[in-house]
Amino acid sequence: PADLLRASGLTQKWVNREISNFEYLMQLNTIAGRTYNDLSQYHVFPWILVDYSSKHLDLENPNIFRDLSKPVGMVNPRNEQEVREKYETFEDPSGVIEKFHYGTHYSNAASVMHYLVRVEPFTTLHVQLQSGKFDVADRQFHSIPGSFASLMDNPNDVKELIPEFFYFPEFLVNFNGFDLGKLQITKEQVNDVRLPPWASTP
Repeated sequence: PADLLRASGLTQKWVNREISNFEYLMQLNTIAGRTYNDLSQYHVFPWILVDYSSKHLDLENPNIFRDLSKPVGMVNPRNEQEVREKYETFEDPSGVIEKFHYGTHYSNAASVMHYLVRVEPFTTLHVQLQSGKFDVADRQFHSIPGSFASLMDNPNDVKELIPEFFYFPEFLVNFNGFDLGKLQITKEQVNDVRLPPWASTP
């Protein structure tokens, strides 16, 4: 893939603003072997912002953007320390398993279905994965601010985004009226995905 990327001239086109960020990331995913035809190799897009609580989003403020030099599991400094300590202290008694930072992955078939649960055929695939029913409501994708907060609070949650966040807002709306259950504490019915305060519509 590295040779293919160099030969493509893609990065230079991006630097010269001949292609958009979206086009660049889509092409990088394709060169890396990712595809819409395999949920385990689905395209990956990064969380770009870190502000999901403000009423207004100031795009001139550099503090609202994520530090993309770090994996999402290390954006929160507290998580970074915990992940480093886990890596440094891990030792497999059998000597088979090498040291690792994360025991989960930033993209897998389950996380794609998690995000796209309101859209077929992903709804059916999700239900099949959950033994014929929807997963419990609290584990459903029901809030963008809540999902980002989980990333910040839990060093084991390292899910990145999917391209649909940047071009297919319909996946955030429960057009089919699926019964996704009620949240345990608030008893709120899970329906459309809750948006950040600065987003008035999907």
